[in-house]
Amino acid sequence: MSTSFAIYHNLFIKAPKHKVFEAVSLPEHLNLWWTLKASGEPRVGETYNLNFTDTYNWFAKVVVCTPNKAFHLKMIQSDADWNPTTFGFDLDEKENGTYLRFSHINWSQCNDAYKTASFCWAILLNALKNYLEQGSVVPFEARN
Repeated sequence: MSTSFAIYHNLFIKAPKHKVFEAVSLPEHLNLWWTLKASGEPRVGETYNLNFTDTYNWFAKVVVCTPNKAFHLKMIQSDADWNPTTFGFDLDEKENGTYLRFSHINWSQCNDAYKTASFCWAILLNALKNYLEQGSVVPFEARN
């Protein structure tokens, strides 16, 4: 029997659902809060290039894309810890904003990479919130 581990974070963002969806699915927005250079089209089956550095030049396949509702990527080329994983954003419209449910599932080990990813996702999701609510962009070099 195999065990897998998951990361979950939920947050409220004072922005319309369509703006949140754009920020988590369109490369030009991903580059403002997460990646250095991303490319891809938000359609099921499409491949995203998630570039952070020459060493961390990763690829993922879109496995869920429901406009303004859900966007999930399955890693297909990354490091050994990330390769079996899928991460995604599920959005619910609320009064005055959007409730975002983030998941990053199918981690094979509860190791340092898993724990670091959980911490980093919390920081990045806060950056996403600040980007959407305040227009704040943290330069890539300053993101940890």
